[in-house]
Amino acid sequence: MSSFENESPIRVLVVGCGNMGASHAFAYQLLDGFEICGIVSTGKSKEILNEKLGGGYSLFIDYDVALADTKPDAVCISTYPDTHEEFAVKALESGAHVFIEKPLADTVDGAKRVVEAAVKAGKKVVVGYILRVHPSWERFVAEAQGLGKPLVMRMNLNQQSHGYMWGVHRNLMKSLSPIVDCGVHYIDVMCQMTRSKPLRVNAIGARMTEDIPAGNYNYGQLQIWFEDGSVGWYEAGWGPMISETAFFVKDVIGPKGSASIVAKDAGGSGKSSSVEAHTKTESIRVHHAELNDQDEFVHQDTWINLEDEPDHQELCNREQRYFLKAIKEDFDLTDHLQDAVMSLSIAFACDESVRSGRTVDLV
Repeated sequence: MSSFENESPIRVLVVGCGNMGASHAFAYQLLDGFEICGIVSTGKSKEILNEKLGGGYSLFIDYDVALADTKPDAVCISTYPDTHEEFAVKALESGAHVFIEKPLADTVDGAKRVVEAAVKAGKKVVVGYILRVHPSWERFVAEAQGLGKPLVMRMNLNQQSHGYMWGVHRNLMKSLSPIVDCGVHYIDVMCQMTRSKPLRVNAIGARMTEDIPAGNYNYGQLQIWFEDGSVGWYEAGWGPMISETAFFVKDVIGPKGSASIVAKDAGGSGKSSSVEAHTKTESIRVHHAELNDQDEFVHQDTWINLEDEPDHQELCNREQRYFLKAIKEDFDLTDHLQDAVMSLSIAFACDESVRSGRTVDLV
């Protein structure tokens, strides 16, 4: 039972009806504290989503018209990244709170402008870092923080996409590279694990198809150096040519041992482009480095199997519960937004490194 059920629901305008937008819309319909006041998309997806939700919602092609007509309390933005800044600022200036899918904007300056608009309007902005509401990822970060310093963090998510998902990835690459769009999640995780200042980045990339804009690349790998001596790398590739061998690596090593996500099912053949599989952890394997006087391990590896393993829809539900509490309980989201700007800044520095062929120092 919601603690907010006796209060007026938050009237939310759903903007963007793809995979994430639809999942957030289902969350709004499920949760007592929200009420959908309109659905916006430029294509047919709004009609499809409206039907799946049971019908009866106001549908709009034009965002500005929808904002003026519905006068929402909140706006959920799940469109392509090149619209994020404009849509978020307009929503905030109209007096609405904002839930926005990552990345916060398609430039660092744009992300800062969204934060400034939120402060000026006195409204909440929550960024869709879905791993932050996943109990197994929270535990993974906590285990990493107990391994000592420096940390070595190894992560990737390569996606052998085809059909619908290749269409999604091609559209994303009209404005962002995989290591920016997808990498912000895992850069954010690395920053949580170290809580140390990132110093510099290096990255490589390759354009392996004529199917994307000439200035972009569909494979990238980045490296980050932190002030405490920690280092991390992340790799992302999208497309029908991507290998499914070792495409799912989530690993952190410290002086006291290591922690690894072992996702037997999510890491299986044919799962690399499954959004449902990307958040699954299944098990965390913790290795203890302590040796005895014969240089043999003192402790066996520990397997952590958390019973709370939410699926993709439940994770979106949890994001929206957090958004609701942030509004109703007036959360201070300063750190949340600073973290979002930081992870995006690092990702774009990596993008710059790919294009320049040089190491980039972070100011």
